[in-house]
Amino acid sequence: QALYALPQVKEVNNLYGPTEDTTYSTHARVERGAKTEPRIGRPLEGTQAYVLDAKGQPVPVGAPGELYLGGEGLARGYLGQPGLTAERFVPDGFSEKAGARLYRTGDKVRWGRDGTLEYLGRMDFQVKVRGFRIELGEVEAALGAQPSIRDVVVVVREDAPGDKRLVAYVVAQAGHTADAASLRSALKGRLPEYMVPSAFVVLESLPLNANGKVDRKALPKPEAGAERTHVYVAPRNQTEQVLASLWEAVLGVKQVGIQDSFFELGGHSLLATQAMSRIRTAFNVELPLRALFEAPTVAELALKVEAARSTGQALTVPKLDAVARTGREPLSFAQQRLWLLDQLQPGSASYNLPMAVRMSGTVDVEALRRTFDELVRRHESLRTSFQVHDGQPFQVIASSQEVAWSFTALDGLPEDLREKELRSRVSAEALRPFDLSQGPLFRATLVRLGATEHVLVLVMHHIVSDGWSMDVLVREVGALYSAYAEGRSSPLPELAVQYADYAAWQRGWLKGDVLEAQLGWWRQQLAGAPHALELPTDRPRPVVQRFHGANASLLLPKALNEALKTLARQEGATSFMVLLAAWQVLLARYSGQQDISVGTPIAGRNRTELEGLIGFFVNTLVIRARLEGSPSFRQVLRQVKETTLGAYAHQEVPFEKLVEELNPERDLSRTPLFQVMFTMQTISPNTGEVRPNAGLTLRSLETEGATAKFDLTLGMAETEQGLAASLEYNTDLYDAETAHRLLGHLGTLLSGLAKDADASVWDLPLLATEERQQVLKRFTGTVSPEVAAGTETIHGRFTEQVKRTPDAVAVEHEGTRLTYAQVEVRANQLARHLRTLGVGEESR
Repeated sequence: QALYALPQVKEVNNLYGPTEDTTYSTHARVERGAKTEPRIGRPLEGTQAYVLDAKGQPVPVGAPGELYLGGEGLARGYLGQPGLTAERFVPDGFSEKAGARLYRTGDKVRWGRDGTLEYLGRMDFQVKVRGFRIELGEVEAALGAQPSIRDVVVVVREDAPGDKRLVAYVVAQAGHTADAASLRSALKGRLPEYMVPSAFVVLESLPLNANGKVDRKALPKPEAGAERTHVYVAPRNQTEQVLASLWEAVLGVKQVGIQDSFFELGGHSLLATQAMSRIRTAFNVELPLRALFEAPTVAELALKVEAARSTGQALTVPKLDAVARTGREPLSFAQQRLWLLDQLQPGSASYNLPMAVRMSGTVDVEALRRTFDELVRRHESLRTSFQVHDGQPFQVIASSQEVAWSFTALDGLPEDLREKELRSRVSAEALRPFDLSQGPLFRATLVRLGATEHVLVLVMHHIVSDGWSMDVLVREVGALYSAYAEGRSSPLPELAVQYADYAAWQRGWLKGDVLEAQLGWWRQQLAGAPHALELPTDRPRPVVQRFHGANASLLLPKALNEALKTLARQEGATSFMVLLAAWQVLLARYSGQQDISVGTPIAGRNRTELEGLIGFFVNTLVIRARLEGSPSFRQVLRQVKETTLGAYAHQEVPFEKLVEELNPERDLSRTPLFQVMFTMQTISPNTGEVRPNAGLTLRSLETEGATAKFDLTLGMAETEQGLAASLEYNTDLYDAETAHRLLGHLGTLLSGLAKDADASVWDLPLLATEERQQVLKRFTGTVSPEVAAGTETIHGRFTEQVKRTPDAVAVEHEGTRLTYAQVEVRANQLARHLRTLGVGEESR
């Protein structure tokens, strides 16, 4: 745009071309007044451009890949460097010309819908920070697009061991200034949070080496506080100091100031629960989770803590201590419900929790055995069974118990059958039921695939475990195996309390006035709520609920996820709340009901003593959304946020007690209070990949059990690739096609509300373009039978018209006229051009 300001400049083009293509390869006209960074455009005449994946195959429109160039300008290679020539100049598998080659540019690009190339950065500038893969070039491009920036380079620094972070070095344009706050704010709308540099360093110029390239080794270390988007303000008193230290521990960050927001530092609902648990222990006060949402900075929350202390808002919950064992330990409320379900359907595998891990490297089998023996010794839950006395169940904790351990060798099978048999064995283990009265309720199977390739299959019953417990298990397996394989003793500290202590504590505390106070909120919240969600099904509902299930999945783009997170920030909510609200809107649109109740699990570990235990702590909350009238999505989100925070504050009521209190009409064909579940997986900043030792790497293997606890369970998870949606559906009710269509509608709905959160939830789009055409045209009979049957095409009809009236005017626009014959010629030219770009049938 600066060039356009010059009187002699009439047109600006962005030209791209590596030296290896000798001249320019692509071009794009930069429009006057353009607000976005220019693309590198379309290939010039005589140049072929391909965007390919790691296997050399074309990628879809919009997907990133490496740019390969071919054509008349291609160099022969590198003088005197045959190895490098062979690496970068590769055979052209798309050309019919013998000996044709392509040059691998190493540039990461993607095709736009208009057939132009967008430059994303260098393929070799990919790094991994805190578990996320980051393209440094993409960050640099986003920063370089800011009007105030002349030059920029982004690097990964590890100035302290284990503390990797992105640092941006920028040079401001003449007459401009650059500061961290404005740059970070500008990037937040364009990049995921993990790609925004944690520190910004402003330089007069970038250091260069003898070749004129940026000398990254000469870039200075950021000064303390350079990562702040505002001036760091140190704690002013002991309360603020303790809170800052707690946040540093929970969030895995350093030097938290009193103006830092818990959620902007990476906090979410699960971490917020841990933070409030530590605050309870540190200050001996009881604050609801809502307090952190209302006061997200250290300074604000410190005021609430001091107010609670001054008004005597002391702990009302008794301390959780170890208690003497009687031989007949009580069940927790959650365990009692699972035990009853097991009595109704003995032999069911619905509540099995399977996990499989592929182990590459040399496995020390003896160290692995010792690891699981120690796990069983440490955690009483893993040596617990359930007996009955006078009609009442109780826990029996064995003083010692060997792991139910088995070994299977598949390395004798042909390689093409090995993986198939492995999947079959894993599935069989996942579906093999437990006997709650016998135990053990935890088993391990080691499958040998080769000398350095094994798969470890672990299965536990939900009555002694939950999702959090699986993380505890993986973490402790890594620590113990590493120690035993190296001849060391266990590095893990002894546990202060066990699950049986928690069950006794819960039974002793959650009763009388305490229980009544919590139940009162739930009575009011769920008063008049329908107990059944009448979603359309593919088959009649069985008289007695069965738990046959399957899974469907969908990956939503990163950009959409970031847009949803931006909406969450605007409303002081979390991604969980946004996605839950969207799920409830979709269910309302499908069912036609305006009062939607959905179940969601909560960790139930709001005390620090429980964080390291294996056991069944998870509770289920019922979140109700009312969509009467025509509320906007933003209004529904605010309602869901308030309801969710209220539910968090009253999460101590076990779901079993809630069902007992509300006493809905019993229906054996469906679960009480809700039939649809929502879950969201979040990643703790302190959680990393488990690598027991240098010679062994672990990789999780998906285990898909053919069960479904509810009619539908939507699971969402943020991944490096985007927002992953997984739908577990009951196959007695739904077909796979229906499940996939439901996920597709969810994606369309999320895209719509991300663009306009103020639109009515009843007006937000659900149908993709093709499906919309299908239901508006083909299904209503408004097209010819030939088109409906797929035997007639638009281009076929156009060709027939050309034959009939070649010289008749077909198109007229701003004084220009084209005949049918001229349009056909131009269309054929465009088609040939598209084919050179690798576009074929069904290309998107």
